This record gives sequence, C-alpha cells and structure tokens, in this order.
Amino acid sequence: MTTISAGQGAGTEPAGVRHVKRPQPLRESVYEALTEMIIDGTLERGRHLVEVELAGMLGVSRQPVREALQRLNNEGWVDLRPGFGAMVHVPAEDEVDQLLAARAALESESARLAARHATKEDLAKLKELCKVGTAYHEAGDTDGAVRTNGELHSFITQMSGNRFLMDFAAQVDRRVRWYYTPLAPVRGAASWREHSRLVKAISEGDEDKSAQIMREHTEHTRKAYHDLRAEQGPAETPAEPDGPRRRRRTP
Repeated sequence: MTTISAGQGAGTEPAGVRHVKRPQPLRESVYEALTEMIIDGTLERGRHLVEVELAGMLGVSRQPVREALQRLNNEGWVDLRPGFGAMVHVPAEDEVDQLLAARAALESESARLAARHATKEDLAKLKELCKVGTAYHEAGDTDGAVRTNGELHSFITQMSGNRFLMDFAAQVDRRVRWYYTPLAPVRGAASWREHSRLVKAISEGDEDKSAQIMREHTEHTRKAYHDLRAEQGPAETPAEPDGPRRRRRTP
C-alpha cells in the first residue's frame, strides 16, 4: 500500500517543490509585439506587412513572424491575401458599431454595479485615474491618455465584482484601444469630462445614472469615430507589392 505523507495529498506535488515558469515562447512574444504595434499605429491600417522587414524590426527569424501573422489573421488584426501577403486590417464601419455596441452593454452594467459596490479606496483610485488622464491629454501625450482611459474603464469593470463581465470586457479591450487611439486628440477633453461625471455618479451610489452616463460616453465615442472617418474620406485601394505603396487614409 502506498503511503501519502502528511502535507502531501493525492495528485499534489511534495512539499517544497516549485515549478520554474518557462520563458514565453518566441512566437507569443512576437505576437504581443506586433499586436501592440498595430494598436499604437506603428503598423498603420492598410499597411502591407513583409515578413523579412518585421523580422528585422523585432530581431527574430521569419518563422515566429509567420506564425504570429497567422494568429493575427485568425483574430482579425491582419488580412492574409493570396498572392499579395499580409496587410493590417482596416475595420469596416459596421465592425466598429458592433464592437462599441457590445462594449456599451458590458460597461453600462459594470458602471451600475460599480456604483453599488464602490469603496472609498475604489473612488480614490478612479479620481486619480481621471486626474492623470486629463493631465496626459493636456500635455498632448496621446499614448498616456489612451492607456489611462483603458485603465479607468477596466477598473470600473473590476469594481463590478462580476467576473464574467471582467472576462468579456477584457476580450474587447485591445480592439477598443485600437479604435480609440486616433480619436484621443479629438475626444480628449470631452471624454475626460464625461469620465469625471461618471465617477461622481458612482461615488454617489446612483446606479441608473452611472449606467446612463457610461452608455452615452460610449455612444459619443462611436459617433466621433464615424465623424472622423467621414472627414478623411474613403480608403484608398492598396497597390500590389511590386507597385508604389499607398497608405489607406483611415484613422
């Protein structure tokens, strides 16, 4: 008969055993780097992506780049075209509408629950995020403003206490940042005023008002995206790889 010593259960490791975390696979690191480069506009929408150029930028071989591009294609960040190669995806307007509609539903409920469960510590952090984000905007730091905007929305969802809302919101967070980045200089001041109103409603425990402000905030972002796209005109058709490369004029 096998004896299990004290402190050691069936199916568990012996006391004192610690597994060392393995380094992140290179293809995962390349995927993360390319995703962030797409979000922050380093790889602009409609850009033709050449494996050897990306490999040189990242200091890796072409194989992890090829694997990362396939995954990015599966997730809608990149379009792979037979005979042409990879291009950074240019989102259609209805695509943006669908994402922001999903975001509005998720985050309005998150705001409602945040107003119900907010602690003094939570409210202090929200107010600080508003202060920091406003400062970034006033300083013309778009990256800082976009990052803080994401942190504020993420924290409100966290405050809801609903882990399913947190999981769903996390799935759309990156793409929302991608859509929002071109809008930050346009929406900045108004957006942070709306955040301040939202934090005030949450601090007062007004669930319905918090949900309403969040929904209106998301709608303003959606409208601003469409307005900006209309101002910039229709996207240009990309040239073939051997011809002159023209960039799409989308945000």
